Amino acid sequence: MSVIREDFREILRLVRPGARVLDVGCGEGELLELLQREKGVDGQGLEISQAGVSACLARGLAVVQGDGDRDLDHFPTRAFDYAILSKTLQQMREPRHVLSELLRIADQAIVSVPNFGHWRMRVSLMTRGRMPETRALPDPWWATANIHLCTLRDFTDLCEDLDLRIDACAALANGKAARPIDPKRPLENWRSESALFLLSRRTEGQPDDVPKDLFGEVALPKSEPPKPKRRARAKA
Repeated sequence: MSVIREDFREILRLVRPGARVLDVGCGEGELLELLQREKGVDGQGLEISQAGVSACLARGLAVVQGDGDRDLDHFPTRAFDYAILSKTLQQMREPRHVLSELLRIADQAIVSVPNFGHWRMRVSLMTRGRMPETRALPDPWWATANIHLCTLRDFTDLCEDLDLRIDACAALANGKAARPIDPKRPLENWRSESALFLLSRRTEGQPDDVPKDLFGEVALPKSEPPKPKRRARAKA
């Protein structure tokens, strides 16, 4: 049995059963297939490469060939419950437009991004003076598809600019469980290798962002043992 990618595992927890899902940049369809099998979603994929489209069709998935930078404009407003963009935003030519379109065509967007502000990135730049190569960003600068890398602070600032609400966020690292975080905390911009966001449009009267813990197993409240009853003192 193949190992499920850590961001796919957390996306599976976030998506509710039977939801309408658009996976932008769906690759060979691993996530869509997982969501259909485990959550019974009504899923559709958008993939730019012919090889990816062929692989999705071989899995029996509904997929169209298209470019997320241009073709999201053709989808109807609120056609989906979730639009998913997993480790792909930094490869888009117009990430601001793409992010805005995700929240036009879907009620919520699930977006994962590598964090260029992670401490390993900073140390590598400071000590080697070269573009870093890490687990989250393994390719050399001349071979990478990433053209718009960002830090957590950059991403949360963009969400603020687009008037998007961060409903939940978790830091991800290879082989480790998702760690729910507040991405606006300065410390997380240092320690989070990559992050997964659940986003929605702000509506009038909503309070400020308070990311919920929607990741991992549900922690049940601990029950306190009953307090021992005091024995009545015998009267002299």
